[in-house]
Amino acid sequence: MSISALDLNLLVVLDAVLTERSVARAARRLHVTPSAISNALARLRIALGDPLFTRSGRGIVPTPRAVALAPVLTRALRDLEHAVHGAAFDPATTTREFSLAIADAGQMVRLPRIATLLAAEMPRARLRVIGIDTFLTGGGLASTEVDVAIAVGEKAPGLHLEPLYRERTVLVARHNHPQAGDRVSKSALASLRHVEVQVAPGKGYRALPGAYARLGIARDIALVVPNFSAAAAVVAGTNLVATLPVSLVSRLGPRLGLRSVQSPVPPLTLTINLCWHERTHADPAMVFFRDLIRRAGAAPRTRRTSAAT
Repeated sequence: MSISALDLNLLVVLDAVLTERSVARAARRLHVTPSAISNALARLRIALGDPLFTRSGRGIVPTPRAVALAPVLTRALRDLEHAVHGAAFDPATTTREFSLAIADAGQMVRLPRIATLLAAEMPRARLRVIGIDTFLTGGGLASTEVDVAIAVGEKAPGLHLEPLYRERTVLVARHNHPQAGDRVSKSALASLRHVEVQVAPGKGYRALPGAYARLGIARDIALVVPNFSAAAAVVAGTNLVATLPVSLVSRLGPRLGLRSVQSPVPPLTLTINLCWHERTHADPAMVFFRDLIRRAGAAPRTRRTSAAT
């Protein structure tokens, strides 16, 4: 017999009778009448082709088939109860895997602190970190692949954005760039070609076009990349320029041979958000994990270097 043809409520009745060894006590446990228990057992006997219980004196005794079903029923109903109502979340014992999308090297410096807190407070849990480019093309937070993202973020239905920290941006070019010295004029700035960073599918950092438009300059975008680290690498090997977070330039600039360029466009403030979807908003484990990320610290400290003046 296929289980799809079986009324699963009958198994709840069988479990109660097996536990109580009495129709009357099982009826009180399930808040039904003894006749309802007897009717349920009669239907189950027909479905399973077994008497399930026999009378012995004033009580009942389970058949070998019923005895064999008892531990399986108890375990299955307990697991189903936990699945329906949700088992209590215990950080100390959870073995859950948490997935975190991080945009760039500027956010990667937070990982040691996150890992330290995770080991101390959720020692049996596991953290999986993915790049923001995978996050953008893989369905993002609406999928089951990513739980939380640390990114610029864009408002969207079902998406929660919480400012995690803010940092300033700087225009950068490679050392010995033929057109971009330590300072560029408005006309020189208009002649430069840019690397655009895609902070959401099809969208760049939206404050930049407005800042250039106010000066009457339309940025000439030569290349679009998925993150700030990729933009820094491209700038280091070409005559393109890019607007990047100061914290990232201070870390990668000396190694890549980048330097900051003063321009008529004032520094902009970049907001890095903690992002999550409505599907995980109320989940106790995710609430705890998001709080752990918050406690991992605010904006990463930047070193004072000539690359980020």
